[in-house]
Amino acid sequence: MSDSAGVCQDKNCSLYGKEMQSCDCENSNAHRTSKSLLWCMCAEKWRDIAPLALRVVTGVLFMAHGYQKLTEITITKFGGFLGSVGIPFPLFFAPVVTYVELIGGIMLIFGFMTHWVSKLLALIMLVAVVMVHLDKGVFVAKGGYELALLLFVAVFSLMITGAGKWSVDYLLAKKKN
Repeated sequence: MSDSAGVCQDKNCSLYGKEMQSCDCENSNAHRTSKSLLWCMCAEKWRDIAPLALRVVTGVLFMAHGYQKLTEITITKFGGFLGSVGIPFPLFFAPVVTYVELIGGIMLIFGFMTHWVSKLLALIMLVAVVMVHLDKGVFVAKGGYELALLLFVAVFSLMITGAGKWSVDYLLAKKKN
């Protein structure tokens, strides 16, 4: 049971006297106050799955775009495109971007060197948003920035939060300690 402030009043509960964002006492149904409904219990249960899902999906998308530049578009044509939108040294940056997307995508999937790979991919996406997509509006169907911006935010998030428990980074850090 709880008071009107959402604090558990059950002395047998492990959260006695605390806010009931995750109270587990036998009166937990009484804890469903308007305040506690805003907090989902799944955050604790699935905390380790979220970065895995974000990494794998984002990694697959980057890998696919890098592979597409390598096989369908070709690096030479991609370099020509980069030059046409004002990117300096386009024949240098075309293979760099292609391989960072392809190999970086694979590294994200496994969660290997996630922080550094995410920095490189974030930079690529930021340049893509500003130099290629921004003036075309939001929607990707018209060449807009929605996908590039979403990919930027995904790798920016991974850069800050890390790869999570289900990653090579985690295993290496655990082994180191």
